[in-house]
Amino acid sequence: MTRTGAGTVSVFWRWWAAGTSSDLGSAVGGVALPLTALTVLDATAFEMGMIAAAGYVAWIVIGLPAGIIVQRLPLRGTQVAADLIRAAAVASIPVAWWLGVLTVTQLIVAALVVSFAHVIFFVANTTFLPEIVSRDQLQSRNSLTSGTHATTQLAGPSLGGLAVQLLGAVPTLLVDAVSYLVSAALLRTLPARHGHRPDRPTPMGAMIREGWAFVVKHPMMGPTMWAATAMNFVSGAYHALFALYLVRELHAPAGVVGVLLAMDGLGTLIGAALTTRVTNALGTARGLIILGFVEAAGAFLIPVGTGWAAYAAFTAGVLITACLSCIFSVTTRTYRQIASPPELLSRVMATVRFVSWGAIPVGGLVAGALAGPFGARATLFVFAFAALLGPLALFFSPVRGERDLVLPPVPEREASAR
Repeated sequence: MTRTGAGTVSVFWRWWAAGTSSDLGSAVGGVALPLTALTVLDATAFEMGMIAAAGYVAWIVIGLPAGIIVQRLPLRGTQVAADLIRAAAVASIPVAWWLGVLTVTQLIVAALVVSFAHVIFFVANTTFLPEIVSRDQLQSRNSLTSGTHATTQLAGPSLGGLAVQLLGAVPTLLVDAVSYLVSAALLRTLPARHGHRPDRPTPMGAMIREGWAFVVKHPMMGPTMWAATAMNFVSGAYHALFALYLVRELHAPAGVVGVLLAMDGLGTLIGAALTTRVTNALGTARGLIILGFVEAAGAFLIPVGTGWAAYAAFTAGVLITACLSCIFSVTTRTYRQIASPPELLSRVMATVRFVSWGAIPVGGLVAGALAGPFGARATLFVFAFAALLGPLALFFSPVRGERDLVLPPVPEREASAR
């Protein structure tokens, strides 16, 4: 398939606009949801951990089958359906609040529904991108996507904090719901695409095992998957602890909470801008190891200090960890999209996300359980030590022996298409 021409460019930008819309709404909702739990329902530390975990637990439940499900369904229709389901789940929260029946349980259920829909959406969305973008453009397009996501993460929490102060936490969630509807409308205009279906009927179990074996036995993908798993375990703790730490221990007002949480988006934006330059200078393999240790060092800054000094330390730590995490994510995601056989791509993406994102709810639950008796600050220090596990997984693997992640040769059919 030739992926050139003005029509293909238009397809990419509509795909990009859809993701940008839902990302911005989700960033606003990412502030409004925990503040709803904290300020409207007076949630406990463990309940905050449950809400954070619910947002990612679907990767554990359907992460592996998701690759096969997506491979058998229309990619465009699957994404649209997932957006509509997420819009309905988020909108149910303000409806329940207006009816006077909102509970923490509903927040958890809504987060679970969004989580399951997001799993299917992500696998379909990332499988769709290589269908409309050439191999040599993938890293730049992935960097652009991550940079855009970072921009929405930067603007979204600030807008969310402001909206919460003006409108209240619950009504602000409607912004998130509308963003999914806009995304669905844009995706509906894209051309239909199907995943690479097997030539003959194959049991789901056999297909899952094939994708799993390819990733786990791969000398580059395997170690980077385990490193991502360790990093996401820590990330899950951040999701559970950041709002709790800022509100309960630093006593930050909603507007300040929004600004501080937006530092994650700013760090990601910086990382997206620097990814190609950094990996060219250090190498995609060597750079991941070096930057992984620097990222772990940044994690120790997050819970340091009191008052304005604590705000400054939190800002610096989040900027460092988000920036370097983005470089890791863009580099490894691009590598998987290039190094995976087309017929295995959806299963490779699903397998890696099943393992690595499956660690996020675990981290959230562990963080919530520890923060109750020991406090959010002490728990953040515990997870700073856990952040060392990611670069160590790469250091003690074949990745250490390479400057760059080893790539397969360009397939003859794609070379001739260009």
